[in-house]
Amino acid sequence: MIVSFSSWRRRRAADRLAISEVQWQAAEYALPFLDRLNNNERQRLRTLASEFIATKEWNGAQNLQLTAAIQLSIALQACLPILELGLDWYDGWVGIVVYPGDFIIPRHTVDADGIVHEYEDAVLGEAWEGGPLLLSWFANMGEVGDVNIVIHEFAHKLDMRNGDTDGMPPLHEDMNQAEWRDAFTPAYEDLCRRIDAGEDTAIDSYAAEHPAEFFAVTSEVFFEAPDLLLAEYPAVYGQLRDFYRQDPLRYCIATSDAQE
Repeated sequence: MIVSFSSWRRRRAADRLAISEVQWQAAEYALPFLDRLNNNERQRLRTLASEFIATKEWNGAQNLQLTAAIQLSIALQACLPILELGLDWYDGWVGIVVYPGDFIIPRHTVDADGIVHEYEDAVLGEAWEGGPLLLSWFANMGEVGDVNIVIHEFAHKLDMRNGDTDGMPPLHEDMNQAEWRDAFTPAYEDLCRRIDAGEDTAIDSYAAEHPAEFFAVTSEVFFEAPDLLLAEYPAVYGQLRDFYRQDPLRYCIATSDAQE
């Protein structure tokens, strides 16, 4: 087997980390959606997470002390989407900045008359193309509701790999852009229509902000509540299954069959 220099360097860096079995188990226990992984997948996820921690530049903002527990949690969630894709999908940027709770980003817009409006936007996370990824961290992640900030922002990083944050990441050779659009466009439009009609939707309404947000939110749902996504938008589930090279419902179906 030929190992690239970048892979070798990542492994060497990861080998210098001292992560105990107790630390791994504590981090995994707090992320119940990892229970669907078999032993081989769980070990590969740990390897990816170790290399991810070792090769990214981590910074705690506003005096946040980055602990091993915080890094392990973020790394496990960040690497789940690329479990079958590889860490090369996160190449091209190195910085991760973690805030103690939500944070403010100054923004400005220009209206039709050319007038610049400046405002402050409170956010939970933000991914910058070619730049760092910003994340909020809460001691009790239940405070943010049914939102997976980490998977959401890392889905944006994958989306950006095609040079445009448009809700269509670079697809594999055996995938088809027309089929992706045929799945995502009507689903996005349906969600927008339902939200505009005042319906309380199962999928977070933030997904209706933009096709890129729809991709990021449905990626969260794909990994955390795959049965919900399959029920709401089965074609979207199929495209994400093909893109991530994972089928989260496989475990659920196998467990159900074993219990019958």
